Amino acid sequence: MSLFKGSRNAFYDPKDKIHLSKLAKYFIAGLLKHSREICSVCCQWVNSYKRLVPGYEAPVYVSWAQRNRSALIRVPRYKPGKEKATRIEMRNPDPACNPYLAFSVMLAAGLEGVRKKYKLPEPVANNIYEMSEEEREKAGIESLPDDLFEAIKITEKSPLVRRALGDKVFEYFIRNKKDEWDEYRKQVTNHELSRYLAIL
Repeated sequence: MSLFKGSRNAFYDPKDKIHLSKLAKYFIAGLLKHSREICSVCCQWVNSYKRLVPGYEAPVYVSWAQRNRSALIRVPRYKPGKEKATRIEMRNPDPACNPYLAFSVMLAAGLEGVRKKYKLPEPVANNIYEMSEEEREKAGIESLPDDLFEAIKITEKSPLVRRALGDKVFEYFIRNKKDEWDEYRKQVTNHELSRYLAIL
């Protein structure tokens, strides 16, 4: 994602150490602060959360960095002469999500950071998957929701998501996702059969 003012990339600042403008930093801070609230919109399916597990490609922890693949938001390195390519990458959205809804809530979260001038935390250079729970807690690194139900409960309380989607779409989305979760939790899977049936 990047924002433009006319033909100028508003995320670019030639004087900044990593070439990010204040606006870009506020925007990233907004995405980080509201990432748990918007997660059910960016990761809309039950199976979306089976890829959001520690140690794999998809990010689990709410953090940002330039070259850290375990971070939720990655800032690609600046290449001289490529000012218009200055951007940020939010790495958790599932390819199966509704892109119209996902971009709506991501833009709303980023712009909330700009509007309220959220302070951007320090980037995380270490591999977060290798950090202990205590180390992550000390660094103030939260996790994304573990499953769709947890994500729905967080989204349901979010004024930001409600404003971004509008009352009607918001209420329909929450109802639809709760129905999906109820249907899923009634299923008996092969995993359960192979693990438990023999010992019953």
